Order: sequence, then C-alpha cells, then structure tokens
Amino acid sequence: QVQLVESGGGLVQAGGSLRLSCAASGFTFSIFLIGWYRQAPGKQREWVATIYSAGTTDYLTSVKGRFTISRDNAKNTVYLQMNSLKPEDTAVYYCNLNSVKTYWGQGTQVTVSS
Repeated sequence: QVQLVESGGGLVQAGGSLRLSCAASGFTFSIFLIGWYRQAPGKQREWVATIYSAGTTDYLTSVKGRFTISRDNAKNTVYLQMNSLKPEDTAVYYCNLNSVKTYWGQGTQVTVSS
C-alpha cells in the first residue's frame, strides 16, 4: 500500500535551514509528481512546492528562492531544502501524492523562532 513518511522537521532560528525528506513506498515512485504542503495553526493547508516526474519544479511565490524541492528516484525520496527560514514558515509540512486517490504523510513539524 502507498506510504509517505516525512522527517527532518525541528526547531530553528529565523535565517536558519532545514531539509525535509519524504520517503515513499507502495507505488512506482519515478512516474509520479510529488508535492509538499504545509498547515500553520488555525490556517488551511497550503501548497508549497511540486516536483514532476521529469524533475521540473513549481513553488509558492513566498518560498521561491528560499526552498528547493528535489527527488532521488533510486531512493524513492523527495526532499525539501529550506533556507532563510522565517517565523511565518512555521507549520506542519506534509508530502502528497495524487494518483487515483490522494495520499498524505503524517507530517513533520517545522518551528521557526524569531
């Protein structure tokens, strides 16, 4: 069955960096696009970035230039490198697969202190 497992979250000061990982299993990873989303307390979940099977990427405007999404098809893993973090980046971060169904991981907490 499809599984998405996020890791790499934590507490960091503003201006710092974190790298999130999303380990996937249960499907042909290389042919699917994978997205990162986040949900801050009291707010709706929002899209952050997507990487397509060919490696092209899209980003939320507010993270463009600071975040980089990448994939390693040999490891069935997608990464989100987050630099120059801001307090407003504080959220639970989820990876997402849309195929016949929509799948979410359990999320990883990112907290950026000012």
